[in-house]
Amino acid sequence: MDDTTTEKHSIPPVSGPGTGPRPDPDTGVDSGTGPVAGGSPGAGTGPVSGAGPVTGTRPVGGAAAAAGIAARVGGARPAAQPGATLGGRTRVVAGLWGRAEQQDFRSRVRGALLGSAVGDALGAPVAALSLDAIREAHGPQGLTDPAPGPQGPRGTVTAATQLTLFTVDGLIRAHVRRDTGAWHPPTDIHRAYLRWAATQHDWGPDERRPDNGWLARQEWLYARRGPDRACLTGFADTVLGTLDQPKNPTARDAAAAARSAPFGLLVGWEPGLVLQLSTECAAQSHGHPAAYLTAGAFAVIVHGLTRGDSLDAAVQRSLGLLGARPGHQAVTDALQRALAAAPQGTPSAGTVSALGDSGQGPGAAEDALAVAVYCALVAEDVPHGLRLAVNHDGDSGAAGSLCGALLGALHGETALPGAWLADLEGRATLLELADDFALEMTQGPSLHGPKVSSTGWQVRYPVVNAVKA
Repeated sequence: MDDTTTEKHSIPPVSGPGTGPRPDPDTGVDSGTGPVAGGSPGAGTGPVSGAGPVTGTRPVGGAAAAAGIAARVGGARPAAQPGATLGGRTRVVAGLWGRAEQQDFRSRVRGALLGSAVGDALGAPVAALSLDAIREAHGPQGLTDPAPGPQGPRGTVTAATQLTLFTVDGLIRAHVRRDTGAWHPPTDIHRAYLRWAATQHDWGPDERRPDNGWLARQEWLYARRGPDRACLTGFADTVLGTLDQPKNPTARDAAAAARSAPFGLLVGWEPGLVLQLSTECAAQSHGHPAAYLTAGAFAVIVHGLTRGDSLDAAVQRSLGLLGARPGHQAVTDALQRALAAAPQGTPSAGTVSALGDSGQGPGAAEDALAVAVYCALVAEDVPHGLRLAVNHDGDSGAAGSLCGALLGALHGETALPGAWLADLEGRATLLELADDFALEMTQGPSLHGPKVSSTGWQVRYPVVNAVKA
């Protein structure tokens, strides 16, 4: 696959090295107009006040930092038009990232990625069980703490977390690749997913692959953890699925959504472009509109939370963007059901199970999103929200992963339960990749570019001209 392969892609590349004004490597300021880049902060992040009750709104202590970033980027930006492309130009007004803002952003990135993994590990042991079977196995309250399961001991993650890690890896490389004159993020994400596919059949890292980078050298990733069939078939060859010609057009489950939280962490991107990129990348394996639009809606919600919105406001923005997309009704209905259920009395497993069964078949992506949003809205704290999300008749693993990402992005890493984190498989890798992503988004121009000498960053995230199948 050549770097410039963009046939039938709706997100064309930007040609020419350094296209558009770039932030000055010494100041980080970009005062011009150029391609949307994750290196410019978005409005609305603020410091997280630490672990505490989760009420669905931002901690009050974040207001000052949120206002500071909003002032620097000029407040909220209008949504992109339906079908907007990442190769186009958009106004990005950026300023310096203050210390508090950088720390808050990193906390939210860590929170989203760790929260997703914690929810994945919590729900995995009961993913295939009904609510009655869960209670029979774990008691009348259901599953209340991480437990051993088919994938391994407590804290073991599944393919959802593996793919989330490779999504982050691909997004970092997409920004590094801009310096080479090529700008087509779906291609870099697809290449990252092909590297994940290699972990599902290779015994360990293949040192002959020039595109491995540091993530694909992590030996613990070379294990099959219940990968979704559509992911295996979607990435079984180098053909890139698109919205016009998606892979697995009948695949409707939530596996694509469960790997899509990282798209929402692109706080310098407009929400419409976050939706576009996440849906295009979801269609690389899950071609049913309900599946890829669920992934896009979820990414937009995470995006709003990372920028400091309340969960309700983030969902409303997602609904507004979904309305212009063909085939959106099932996802729109699912989100509206979640919003309507939130104020209706004490949260219960019965309510969660009802949200997780819209009649579209077991494991429907939009049902998992409805459960995740509802549980995040009514959560008293992160453990409470995650317990609600995994104790029901639907896809407990996907719902737990989505809910964990929402709560982590909303409240930051310090709100996550320490005892659950202590047992989390791959925690060191998740933290290192989260910090690398935050570094790329806030200080990318100092890591690579025409004015930067060769550094170890290109070794960690190499840009090569071809992908070995």
